[in-house]
Amino acid sequence: MRELKIFSGRGNPELAEKLCRHLHLKPARITLGQFPDGENYCKLDEDVRGRDVFLMQPTCPPVNDNLIELLTMIDCCKRASAERITAVIPYFGYARQDRKDEGRVPITAKLVANLITRAGADRVLTMDLHAAQIQGFFDVPVDHLYAAPVINDHFVSRRFDGEEIVVVSPDEGSIKRAVGHGKRLGGTLAIVDKRRSSALEVRQSTIIGGPVKGRIALLFDDMISTAGSICGAARLVHEFGAKEIHIACTHGIFCGPAIERLRDAPIDSITVTDTIPLSEDKLLPNLVQLSVAPLLAEAIKRIHHDQSISELFRER
Repeated sequence: MRELKIFSGRGNPELAEKLCRHLHLKPARITLGQFPDGENYCKLDEDVRGRDVFLMQPTCPPVNDNLIELLTMIDCCKRASAERITAVIPYFGYARQDRKDEGRVPITAKLVANLITRAGADRVLTMDLHAAQIQGFFDVPVDHLYAAPVINDHFVSRRFDGEEIVVVSPDEGSIKRAVGHGKRLGGTLAIVDKRRSSALEVRQSTIIGGPVKGRIALLFDDMISTAGSICGAARLVHEFGAKEIHIACTHGIFCGPAIERLRDAPIDSITVTDTIPLSEDKLLPNLVQLSVAPLLAEAIKRIHHDQSISELFRER
């Protein structure tokens, strides 16, 4: 069996250290930096010839810096004769433009997939893609993980009464996700009717399904960016009479006015995972951060030993 090595970029070294602890490994040594003109510099401080190499790097803000660093690390391992290179991307940026929905726009998700593949990655391990079809943009195998079991276990531990729960989809695009959480947590299903007036503005006007009044509302999304959609949905659910409102997502990007919006919204708790590191100013008093390190570590172990990844999500 070829040796397993895990290198981390600077996108989320804390998560890399956690998953290495679960695998009883030390993160492999790598030197990362920049030349005076801002170009990225990379040097592996360990031999990778014939090794099974995993490169941990989310493409979270600063997105372009982290993406270029990932590509540089892949190229470095390829030229150092690693036997297999797996790009571990807990958060895959540039996922919003996954199709041409109007004229003269790029399909950036495909472009970035091409860059990662052409750089030399043999496979990709990622989590909760913004659109599941992005898996098909890669010309190498993609293992797509879901944080839902981690988030569901957290809410199960809170022991909410299933008859009081209403699982709310913040928009029609999240219905499938809401149904999945509802199967595990119980409760009824409600959908917020969201109309997008521009790339930055949305409007919520009514709720389909329910009931919501007097219930504990749980809202799930894949990511919270500027928090406009999720906070608008929370306010609407509050207006419809929900007694508690809890929101959860996999990727807490929290850019622009997100923190201010989340602080001002009628939300009892905010649950995110650690796919993206959060600075101190983003750690709100009602925020809970769950770790996906055990899930990523188990996936890496299974990939290394050529075992099934889908078994992780059976009966979950």
